[in-house]
Amino acid sequence: MSISLVARVRSFDATVDAALERVRGRPGLDHLFRGASTVGDFSVVWHITGLVVGVLRRDLTASLWFSALIGLESLIVNQGIKRLFRRPRPTETGDERLQVRRPRTSSFPSGHASAACFAATLLTAWAGWPWAPLWFAMAGVVALSRAVVRIHHPSDVLGGMMVGLLLGQLVLIAGLAGPLT
Repeated sequence: MSISLVARVRSFDATVDAALERVRGRPGLDHLFRGASTVGDFSVVWHITGLVVGVLRRDLTASLWFSALIGLESLIVNQGIKRLFRRPRPTETGDERLQVRRPRTSSFPSGHASAACFAATLLTAWAGWPWAPLWFAMAGVVALSRAVVRIHHPSDVLGGMMVGLLLGQLVLIAGLAGPLT
């Protein structure tokens, strides 16, 4: 990575983090983002959402398939891509005002952001386009939460979102979405 690119990423991270500081310390928003970060742990929010959609559509096979794909995405990101970068986190335990679980993997890309965009992509294919605003709004809140609680750099979140969207599209293009399409 060239020095100028590293400097640009650091500048981006500092600028976004300064903007997010205006969000931190507001009780309602702190609760929202800390909660979103917590339910994003281990993709709990996405497994539950997939189960609810499956129950409503009376298709538990698709729910199981969705959860399996979420697990595969996590394996690729957390045990594959993150090991290539090994980027240190902005803090070891996150912002002291917004306590969250301490992750064991490196910072880039954000696994929460990747899983969120991956899940939103597959949920849109499964439940249809009218639901896309809900899935991507949920994904955006979970992804942004990781920078708000300072467990990821903003560029980690952006990178994770791009990885999740790419992996989601690859699953759909390759026909691996099975009963979700």
